[in-house]
Amino acid sequence: MTATDAAALAAAALVTERDRTLVMGVVNVTPDSFSDGGVWFEPEAALAHGRDVLAAGADIVDVGGESTRPGAERPTLEEELRRVLPVVTDLAAQGAVVSIDTMRAPVAAAALEAGAGLVNDVSGGRADPDMVPLVVEAGVPYIAMHWRGHSSDMQSRAVYDDVVADVCRELGSRRDELLAAGLSEDLLVLDPGLGFAKTAEHNWAILAALPELHELGQPILLGASRKAFLGRLGRAEDEAPRPAAQRDLETTATSVMAAMAGLWCVRVHDVESTVRVLSVVAAALDHLPDRDDHDDHHDGPDDHHDDHDAVAEVSS
Repeated sequence: MTATDAAALAAAALVTERDRTLVMGVVNVTPDSFSDGGVWFEPEAALAHGRDVLAAGADIVDVGGESTRPGAERPTLEEELRRVLPVVTDLAAQGAVVSIDTMRAPVAAAALEAGAGLVNDVSGGRADPDMVPLVVEAGVPYIAMHWRGHSSDMQSRAVYDDVVADVCRELGSRRDELLAAGLSEDLLVLDPGLGFAKTAEHNWAILAALPELHELGQPILLGASRKAFLGRLGRAEDEAPRPAAQRDLETTATSVMAAMAGLWCVRVHDVESTVRVLSVVAAALDHLPDRDDHDDHHDGPDDHHDDHDAVAEVSS
C-alpha cells in the first residue's frame, strides 16, 4: 500500500465516523484571509501553525492557498501550489489527516500526491471540470459545498425564495450529479456554504434548520467559524463587526449546535476551544438515561438527532 492509498483510507474512515462530531482545523496559507489577515502566509509560520492545529486535537487539518472571502481575487495556479504543498507534505509526514481546500484539479492532484487524504472543494466541482473525474479516479473523500459563483461577485447571487429549501434542493441536485459521475456515496460530504452567496439572515436561517440537512442523506460539514454574521451580534447597525479573531466564542456556539444536530464535522480556526466544547456535548450524550452501548448508538444522522431530542426532554 502506498502512502497515498493509506492517506485516502484514513480519510475515508473518518467520513464514516458517527459517534461524535469531528473537528477540522483551518490552515490558511494566504495573504488576505478574512480570519487572520495573512498571519500564516509565510512558509515557516504556516508550517508551525499547522502543527499547532494538529496538536490541539484536530481530526482533519484543512490546508488552503486561496482566499474565498467575498471579493477575493484568485491566485495563479503556480502560486497556489507554492503556498500549500510544503504544508501538506509536512503535516502528512506527521500522520495528520490532511484535506486540501482547493477548486483546482491540478492543486488537488499535487496535494494528494504529497499526502493529503481528501479534497474540500467550495465549488463542488463547478469551478474546474477536471476536479470530479480526478477525485473519482483517486477514490478519495470529497467535500462539495453549496456554491453559486466565485468570491469576486458571489454576494450578488444571494437571492432565495426560501434559503433552506433552495440550498437543500441545489445541494441535492449536485449530490445526484456527483454520484452519477461515479463518486462513491460513502465518500461524499456536503456543506451548506454559510457565507457563500448568503446574507447574515440566510446564514441564521440555515443554522436554525441544521437537522433538515440530514435529508440530503450525506455527512454534513459546517463552516461557520469567525464569519462576519457572528461578529455583528451585539453591535449597532452602524458599528463595525467584531474583528474575526474575536469571534471564537460565537463560533463555539455554532459548533455545539452542529453537534447537537448530529452533523459530521465542523470546520474551525480555534481548534482547542471547539474540541473542549464538543467534549461537553459528547459527555451529555453519553449519559442519557437508558442509553444503549455507545458503540451501538449514533449509527447515522437520525440517531444522533434522536439523542438531541432526548437531551431536551431530560432538561425540560
